Amino acid sequence: MIRVFLSHPPSQRAAYYGDRAVAALRRVASIRFNPDEADLDPERLRALAGDCDVIVSYRRTAGDAALFDALPNLKAFVRCAIDIRNVDLDAAGRHGVLVTQASAGFVASVAEWIVGAMIDLARHVSASVGHYRAGRDAPPLMGRELRGSTVGIVGYGRIARYFGTLASAFGMDVVVHDPHATVDGPGPRRVGFDALLGMSDFVVCLAAATPETENLMGAHAFARMKRDAYFVNAARGDLVDEAALIDALDAGRIAGCALDVGRAPDQMPSPRVAAHPKVIATPHVGGLTPPAVEHQAMETVAQVADLVRGRVPAGAVNAEAAFRWRGAYAPAS
Repeated sequence: MIRVFLSHPPSQRAAYYGDRAVAALRRVASIRFNPDEADLDPERLRALAGDCDVIVSYRRTAGDAALFDALPNLKAFVRCAIDIRNVDLDAAGRHGVLVTQASAGFVASVAEWIVGAMIDLARHVSASVGHYRAGRDAPPLMGRELRGSTVGIVGYGRIARYFGTLASAFGMDVVVHDPHATVDGPGPRRVGFDALLGMSDFVVCLAAATPETENLMGAHAFARMKRDAYFVNAARGDLVDEAALIDALDAGRIAGCALDVGRAPDQMPSPRVAAHPKVIATPHVGGLTPPAVEHQAMETVAQVADLVRGRVPAGAVNAEAAFRWRGAYAPAS
């Protein structure tokens, strides 16, 4: 039977993989569980997965060149995540190791987090809770309705499209900037980047993290936002110049910020940004709901099952270069 190393730490297995996925994986593979709570360094990962055919990778488990070089039995590195930037694809290909990724099963989950964050910012929810929990009276601050406000969405992928429908349902005017996407339908309007920044009451960053979008939201961008506008980042920390964000908050060039991602490990919000009094931060939980987690976990089960059947799995990113798995298991029926 195919041998799989599941790299999720014990305390995170239930939340980030789930009992149903474990049971399904057991039906197609022999599972070795990660016994360690700490992040696996390359040497420890090699020791634990040394004789396994497949690594089903927790989002914080990296696949580097040394790993692929040290594991001659490894046939596939199956990511339980859509982000594969911590996997050395060139090295995997040189060693014939197949790499797969999961699809975005967290579209609704992240979009709903954004709506919650906007309401929190606009109605000062977290700020009021903080006052009361500290034993102080909370000042009755004037809020803002989503209805009639303009939301500018930077990046127009699947999450942005779904979020746009939610924003429209709240009566918001939706404007979009994405030079690589088609903006269709009766709701959103396509505008330039600077125009979006200047007209939006909420700027929601959902762009892909690429070398071209590194620090997209920097001093230039924050200077062009309305002084009473809010910035929301639910994409990747790499898109934001954190020093420029803090400067904009301190100088009152923007009203506040909500973020679920940052430049700390595992795309967590950076502590220095999260601690700012005008920031609402959550620890990368936008996609942490049972349906979203199970979607990706069950995809890894399907990918392992396809390997056993001799099929190229959905989500394979280097099928042309990978050769170790071919012919190792039963041929396709």
